[in-house]
Amino acid sequence: MRKLVLASVAAAALFGVAACSDNSSTDTTTTQSTNPPATEPAPAPGQDNNAMKPVEPKPTNPAPSN
Repeated sequence: MRKLVLASVAAAALFGVAACSDNSSTDTTTTQSTNPPATEPAPAPGQDNNAMKPVEPKPTNPAPSN
């Protein structure tokens, strides 16, 4: 039983050291894209892309009558 506890403590210490180690000098990975975002084409003259468009109401089906 003592060996099991000792092995568990040693494993936890090893994982703790591995998780907290400072290895930033060799880390060259990025998590975000380095490419600039694509630009959208300019809207045609007289066209307002920010205008609100009316919402078409969904057709309703009447309840069946018995």
